[in-house]
Amino acid sequence: MTSPAETTAETGADTLVRRAKPRVQKEIIATLARAIASGRFPPHSNLPRENDLCAEFGVSRTVIREALKVLESKGLVRGRPRVGTTVRDKEDWNLLDPDIVDWMGTGFLDPALLMSILEARRAIEPAAAALAATRATTQEIADLDHAWQRMAGAVDDEAFTEADVAFHTVLLKASHNRVFAQFSGLIHAAMQRALGASNRSVANHEEALRVHHWLVEALRLRDEPGARQAVNAILDLAERDLRAAAAAES
Repeated sequence: MTSPAETTAETGADTLVRRAKPRVQKEIIATLARAIASGRFPPHSNLPRENDLCAEFGVSRTVIREALKVLESKGLVRGRPRVGTTVRDKEDWNLLDPDIVDWMGTGFLDPALLMSILEARRAIEPAAAALAATRATTQEIADLDHAWQRMAGAVDDEAFTEADVAFHTVLLKASHNRVFAQFSGLIHAAMQRALGASNRSVANHEEALRVHHWLVEALRLRDEPGARQAVNAILDLAERDLRAAAAAES
């Protein structure tokens, strides 16, 4: 007969096993995704068979199948009966997904992708700034100024980038355009990586601080043309720094 202590111990162990599964599964997903992103499994190639993956990771087929479903949902692979799991072209990946941005690591510093993000920002941020000049609340302008002060007081590039991302997030929300606000959430992770790349490519952030402060003041004055000009100056600076970062990586 099993004692209460043994039952408790077994229940506790079983709980630990159940709690460990999501962590193990996430590690498997990340490992496979990084192998794909690194080119170990190039586009149109097949991943190892489920049985082989089970043996490699020491888990059940259920865990492997769930991991492959996650990768498929993010556009990295496609599973087909009697064919197996095939790696998809990079163009099919959900490159703005925060998980994929993390898995890609330094591979995210693809100049074409970074410039695509910048082009999207050029299409949206000047219009958002113009709207914010007439729609932003006093609190939102104060929040923008606070983000700028965090940028000015940042002790390293990482802290500067975090404040920079916060600045642009506040700006898009201050436009009071729901689509622009959603855009902020959509590209948050990608923008953090892109801004981080550009911020690390310069010796200091004096120019960036100057043009960001120009935007804060334009919003305070409800200066719509000035807000557009300030954002375009920010984006011109970002393009220059991104090109420098790409050149340093090549």
